Amino acid sequence: MKIKKVPQRMCTGCMEMKPKKELIRIVRNKEGEVSIDLTGKKPGRGAYICDNIECLTKAFKTKRLEKNLEVKVSEEIYNKLKEEIINEK
Repeated sequence: MKIKKVPQRMCTGCMEMKPKKELIRIVRNKEGEVSIDLTGKKPGRGAYICDNIECLTKAFKTKRLEKNLEVKVSEEIYNKLKEEIINEK
């Protein structure tokens, strides 16, 4: 049998390559709306972040999430992400 490749994505917080399934995807659609994509299938430009608070705060301070999505990310999205990370653990 052929070994299947595991898709890798870079976390915007710690800048480490990790398996896609371990990361949370944030997506910007054509209208410029930013949302959290737990399925990983929503259309639009995506950015990934680890499921820990340190990576989220690092991405927030350096505004890497905004740079990757090419749009201003509201405080509300950061709060939803923080809730999602806390609920997962």
